[in-house]
Amino acid sequence: ANCSTLVGPMYHNGVYHMFYQYNPLGAVWGTGNLSWGHSVSRDLVNWDALDTALDPTAPFDYNGCWSGSATILPGGIPALLYTGRIQGDKEVQVQNVAFPKNPADPLLREWVKPAYNPVIPLPADVPGDNFRDPTTAWVGRDGLWRIAVAAKVGGPNGIASTLIYRSKDFRHWKRNALPLYTSRAAGMVECPDLFPVAEPGVEEGRLGYASGPASGAVRHVLKLSVMNTTQDYYAVGRYDDVADTFVPEVDVERNADDCRTWRRFDYGHVYASKSFFDSSKNRRVLWAWANESDSQDNDIARGWSGVQTVPRKVWLDQDGKQVRQWPIEEIETLRSKRVVGLLGAQVNAGGMNKIVGVGAQADVEAIFEIPSLEEAETFQPNWLLDPQKLCEENGASVPGRVGPFGLLVMASSNMQEHTAVFFRVFRHNHKYKVLMCTDLTRSTGRDNVYKPSYGGFVDIDIEQQGRSISLRTLIDHSVVESFGGGGRTCITARVYPEHAENKNSHVFVFNNGTGLVKVSKLEAWRLAMASVNVVHGG
Repeated sequence: ANCSTLVGPMYHNGVYHMFYQYNPLGAVWGTGNLSWGHSVSRDLVNWDALDTALDPTAPFDYNGCWSGSATILPGGIPALLYTGRIQGDKEVQVQNVAFPKNPADPLLREWVKPAYNPVIPLPADVPGDNFRDPTTAWVGRDGLWRIAVAAKVGGPNGIASTLIYRSKDFRHWKRNALPLYTSRAAGMVECPDLFPVAEPGVEEGRLGYASGPASGAVRHVLKLSVMNTTQDYYAVGRYDDVADTFVPEVDVERNADDCRTWRRFDYGHVYASKSFFDSSKNRRVLWAWANESDSQDNDIARGWSGVQTVPRKVWLDQDGKQVRQWPIEEIETLRSKRVVGLLGAQVNAGGMNKIVGVGAQADVEAIFEIPSLEEAETFQPNWLLDPQKLCEENGASVPGRVGPFGLLVMASSNMQEHTAVFFRVFRHNHKYKVLMCTDLTRSTGRDNVYKPSYGGFVDIDIEQQGRSISLRTLIDHSVVESFGGGGRTCITARVYPEHAENKNSHVFVFNNGTGLVKVSKLEAWRLAMASVNVVHGG
């Protein structure tokens, strides 16, 4: 079955719920006549599959139950807001609500869609197929509920907008005069996500809603998914819950009015990320959809397509400009065997050292120390515009001065197949610029597979970090998720090596720079298999 966008993560009465766009009739998107799949967990790692929560059975969603969100109402009653494509014209999108049939059911297995849907009809100034993805709702200081909905306002060539709607009762919604944010250059945005972030050193507290008691004093993150780039972008900024507007606080090289210049949660193969506030552990958790990058025929042969990334904890960095992400601590419960296999504490120029005992399902943490930073190449200003292109032109096999160095994962015994996750360091304005790449060009010998190089800059002062940079990579067969600089830059990749079918995959530390690199820390674990979407009888 097809699993795509995560639509409604939530924590409710001791149970984590994952709702996701789902085609129960096939492994691919089909006609878009989608349902909401539903899985539950006690630990965000092991999941049980339930029957679908929403199916396209009513006039207001006859052509598909598309993306949306989950909100916990007063009294602990959850509600689902979602986009429906109406009967008679599948291009017309409206916003609907659903409630649990039995709120006392701990698994919330059945949902009811009131006959008064849609709760938000299509606005007159929005084309029918450009109005979707309501966010988790929050309450402003005036006591009114608010949601944000993605739209293109003003016709087919209109302005990408994130509209705000307010309600007293979660049924009757009124559009705010001003949009939360607009980006004329972005085309159409999707899957907006607005959430507060605590200042460094401050507990997240009750920042689960998008606005707190003093909204203007709390910084927020706005994330937007841009259709024409299929990438997620975010900015830290100020949300005004009186005007219901968001003002990004961006660096000089970024444009506040063009969200495509903002930072990204992930510089790899993910889209339509979604977060929720986990009240049980006082943290914000982020997921993202990583679809397949081989052929549709492969999807059909497998019988499924699309996965979610590992859940990540998200918090505001000390610099106040960027968020950091890290696999939730529960992932470490899968660590089954600690492996110590690095042969030597340094990797010379052109060197490659095997981490013995690590294969296609592993968790690797390393810290690389660079004694010879002064040898770094000079950074060209135009490189700042396109780190992915810089990684494409300077792959893992292209020698440099300080780098490339990092990990070779999902590697075959003859090295004909491998995925490289690495850093390069450049001299830039009397300081240093760190580039992180994941190079898939040699990830598989198969044809009809997307094999790009991904890249992003790591916003750290490497000298202040003791001339060191950290890397954590989670390897799970076709998914490689990497976290550079303590989670400041993340890259997710989908890989399809032929050798992995023989369960004969390896991991190496490598250095293709001219100077040696010290490995001041290296820990690696084999990972046990999580129990994912197990279907129980009854």
